[in-house]
Amino acid sequence: MQVNMLKAKIHRATVTRVELDYEGSCAIDEALLEAAGILEYEQIHIYNINNGERFVTYAIRAERNSGVISVNGAAAHKASPNDLIIIAAYGGMDEAEARSYNPRLVYPDGSNRIVRTAGHIPAQAA
Repeated sequence: MQVNMLKAKIHRATVTRVELDYEGSCAIDEALLEAAGILEYEQIHIYNINNGERFVTYAIRAERNSGVISVNGAAAHKASPNDLIIIAAYGGMDEAEARSYNPRLVYPDGSNRIVRTAGHIPAQAA
């Protein structure tokens, strides 16, 4: 059986701009894409922390170390500059592989510079 697992997450990135008239997608600083292992044109899910919107688009590369997170096209209606978002990518794998798999997690600061990376989400205290 195949299961869909979290492949990568960029946690609490800051939207730097929205481009309604752009063709579509989300432009993401190349350094963040590389750290997360997200490929250009890969499907991504975006969860807007500020307003609760959730949508699916694809990633495109923005200039490395630019800090750019640009939500484009129709999705621009679902985000505003300075919104905090979570960008997630998922991948299918068999159950045996999934049991030992660790996602690539990237934690940027308010300027979308990488603060740290991890291979697992820490357990929450009870």
